[in-house]
Amino acid sequence: MMAKIHCDQLQQLKDIFNRFDMDQDGSLTLLELAALLRSLGLKPSGDQIHVLLAKMDSNGNGFIEFDELVDAILPDLNEELFLNQDQLMEVFRSFDRDGNGYITTAELAGSMAKMGRPLTYRELTDMMQEADMNGDGVISFNEFANILGKSAGEFLGLTVS
Repeated sequence: MMAKIHCDQLQQLKDIFNRFDMDQDGSLTLLELAALLRSLGLKPSGDQIHVLLAKMDSNGNGFIEFDELVDAILPDLNEELFLNQDQLMEVFRSFDRDGNGYITTAELAGSMAKMGRPLTYRELTDMMQEADMNGDGVISFNEFANILGKSAGEFLGLTVS
């Protein structure tokens, strides 16, 4: 299973884990796990955090060790979780056909069709409304990056701000 995750991705995950392991004891408490999730833009309820901790805590000690975190997310690991800024910009540019720094409705529709996933008018409208946070009718790089960040929360089943 570990072969599916790249070394740099594993290191990024380890860095995040260490940043939130406040007492540096090699495990995350319930509060440290909650802080980590909130830093990713997720807003889990207390119940969701308890359920998540119980699912992830394979040795039953009430804490999350790094290997438990990896084991918990590896089956659903999504490349978008670990895209660096350059990779994210590259993906954004593939959607921004005219290179003006924004993804229009037409560009989104064209890109999705090209990827073999043509959208209905309703799907297209819903996607644009969800992504276009400032309501200017186009998707900026920051809005695009925010949507990719949401996909990280969706696999955990958590509410994203």
